[in-house]
Amino acid sequence: MSSTSGSKGFEPPPDGGISGGSGPGTQGYQPPPDGDGTVVDPHAGHHYEPPPAGAQGAVEAAAVSQAADVLGSVPSAVLEAKKSLEQQLAQAAAAPAHAFGADELTGIGNVQGVAVGVSGADITAAAPPGSPCLVVYLTEPASPDQVQGLVAQAAGVSTAAIASSCPTRAEVVGIIDAQPHRFRLREAPAGISVGHFNITAGTVGCLVTGRNAPRDNRMLMLSNNHVLANVNEGVFGDAIIQPGPTDGGVSPADQVAVLERFVPIDFAGSNFVDCATGWCWPDRVRPEHVFLSGGTQQFFRMGSQPVVPALEMAVTKSGRTTQVTTGRITGIGATINVNYNGGRIAHFADTISITGNSGAFSQGGDSGSLIMTNNSLRQPVGLLFAGGGATTFAIRIDRVMDALDIRFLT
Repeated sequence: MSSTSGSKGFEPPPDGGISGGSGPGTQGYQPPPDGDGTVVDPHAGHHYEPPPAGAQGAVEAAAVSQAADVLGSVPSAVLEAKKSLEQQLAQAAAAPAHAFGADELTGIGNVQGVAVGVSGADITAAAPPGSPCLVVYLTEPASPDQVQGLVAQAAGVSTAAIASSCPTRAEVVGIIDAQPHRFRLREAPAGISVGHFNITAGTVGCLVTGRNAPRDNRMLMLSNNHVLANVNEGVFGDAIIQPGPTDGGVSPADQVAVLERFVPIDFAGSNFVDCATGWCWPDRVRPEHVFLSGGTQQFFRMGSQPVVPALEMAVTKSGRTTQVTTGRITGIGATINVNYNGGRIAHFADTISITGNSGAFSQGGDSGSLIMTNNSLRQPVGLLFAGGGATTFAIRIDRVMDALDIRFLT
């Protein structure tokens, strides 16, 4: 039974609204404004209401402080080498043609990201199992000596110095892509295909609502900017359809929401989030996450208390392409360059990397999935947004919540 039915009785969209609904709204959250494709925010008086001016800087500073606490026990040599590679990545993102040139993939251009991880048998310096190490994400395979040389080159020190003081391991991820994104379902749960009418398809992450009026009276869908807002191209009121266009969804028949808010992706500087919200018709969505068991749709609830990511934390997600998968966090504080196609490379800092327990944790189309703890509480940890090779990357969920000024609707 859907938990969106029942108690509050808020007003549904006006008669004559956009088609695709399955009946009158019953949950009680204010529906999106109606119209013939031209939707105006009645509260802001213009097409798109951005986050409050200056708010993002404070959010980023707070999250960086929390990240510093997590990295407090990491050896200084590892942190210094990570910082040097991050600087190289920032420069590469500003000159993507150079960074991704075929002749550059054997040098420093082979490095697509860096994080703090946990040492194992494949590290390049002696370190106890489970101790912190530097993780270098590569486009092409490289020998341990080559990896040490890349780190030393970025840090401006000798290879011998890196070999003796900075345990390092490499993960081949290829070019890290922003994952583009199958069945129609009403009420639409989290974990299935969705998208802006001009994209392919992504994943419904979960339902949220604003922290303050008037957005606290809106039922909102959480996913990525590149899923709901077409990589900065969307405007307030654009149609969000389920399933996404590549999975057969069409507008207006399959519309479940309108674009409500997104944080723009900065292709000239650093980013911390790829996130957006869609304002939903309450009778067209539900807060549970979906999975298939023997071909039958089953549902589960998530928790509402976000948790800080930690190395080796067991996590799970429900996504459009790979459905429910489990894995563990293998990198924190990850700085990566993400390919959004069309020559657009975005530089991201303080992300999370995840490795699947059995096969890939995610594939193309899973972008926007909510990452949760893999236990009975299923608390939110991150928002999946990119991947390369067998590695998945996610945004810290605390950053997402503050950037969009939202709380979970469970």
